[in-house]
Amino acid sequence: MIVEPAVFVVIFAALLFTFSLISRRISGTVLTAPMFFVALGVLLSPGGIDLLTLPATSSFVLLVAEVALVITLFTDAARIDIRSLGKNRQFPGRLLLFGLPLTIGAGIALAALIFADLTLAEAGLIGAILAPTDAGLGQAIVNNPGVPVRIRQALNVESGLNDGGAIPFFFLFLALTEAEAEVAPISLLLSLLVEQIGLGVIVGLAIGFTGGWLGRWSLSRGWISGTYLRIDILALAIIAWLVADAIGGSGFIAAFIGGLAMAAAFKRVQNEEVSFAEAEADILNLAVFFIFGLVAGGLIGSIDWTIILYAVLSLTVIRMIPVAISLLGVHLGRESILFLGWFGPRGLASIVLLLIAVDEAGGIAGMPTISPVVITTVLASVFAHGITANPAIRWYARRVAALPPGAPERKGGEELPTRGGISATGRASEGYRERNPPL
Repeated sequence: MIVEPAVFVVIFAALLFTFSLISRRISGTVLTAPMFFVALGVLLSPGGIDLLTLPATSSFVLLVAEVALVITLFTDAARIDIRSLGKNRQFPGRLLLFGLPLTIGAGIALAALIFADLTLAEAGLIGAILAPTDAGLGQAIVNNPGVPVRIRQALNVESGLNDGGAIPFFFLFLALTEAEAEVAPISLLLSLLVEQIGLGVIVGLAIGFTGGWLGRWSLSRGWISGTYLRIDILALAIIAWLVADAIGGSGFIAAFIGGLAMAAAFKRVQNEEVSFAEAEADILNLAVFFIFGLVAGGLIGSIDWTIILYAVLSLTVIRMIPVAISLLGVHLGRESILFLGWFGPRGLASIVLLLIAVDEAGGIAGMPTISPVVITTVLASVFAHGITANPAIRWYARRVAALPPGAPERKGGEELPTRGGISATGRASEGYRERNPPL
């Protein structure tokens, strides 16, 4: 049955409360919060016991998803200290500047090859939607001291910034698909795209720098309390999103650029100051994963072998080969390349970008293929990366321990702030820290 938003909120809140009661008991196991909520969504969906239906085109669904992504984009960007990043820039810089475009390109090429009915622009949508990696799903890796600092910070920074980097590609291919469907002339759509990106950047810079400067000014005079120092980050994210959207810019780009600008202007954003906004975003993220499970359950019947093949390739070849190419010349061992290549989980950004594509271009001919491809890939990623995280960490830690002291993996690096929210249960890293010294 189709439920009203209020009913959905009550059900989700009850599930969130239930999970909180067992969260410590299951910490350290392979079960993560996203796995829990996705599985329950599938179970309750029309593809399961058919108790809940929440259409992907619902304005309520899109609002929840957009707010979750906006706050995540802003806080992920705000966590990255650009000055400290300079000391660790080699690995994440290569993954972002070379790995991300190569991943999108590989995703497009294989989508066009496997799904002959798709146009190149529609294949581009698949490539762009599935390129971002999810920082929340990668918490078990980036917070575990068993992984060398340079490797886990490469994944930390990459996952924090590549969703913002993939969004312009997404809007480009979305405009091209709409042009192919004769929604509007291509020249008009491309000019609107440039306007969206440009205004998003301008609004993000203006609000981020202004908000960061005002926060620093107030803090220096002792006017702002610790509680509101955390709340103002959440407020700035929402302001940047809504202002950019109101004047025709991209609210997502504004949120991402705003987070970077605020961190640069404030010059002292600490992890605990971002944690409040992250906690709010994480609750919304879990709601999105629950919604995703409901939508995925309804589409399970449309999944065929070509879609499963693409999902497998997306999590392996499409991710791993670009990572390997982008890291040529840095002399990392094969086990490190494999580790970095495998842990590129797809999650929140891919879900939200798909919902936006369905909302804005749901009538295009390729959408019946694009939706199940993205859903199957994210579904496989949530469970595959969650189940393999701790075993892979133990395997990789043993391999790195056997490397010579001068190996690139074992060189020191500066710890950067990581996510500290609830997107994945993660007390396992605390026990690991007690048993094993950091590498």
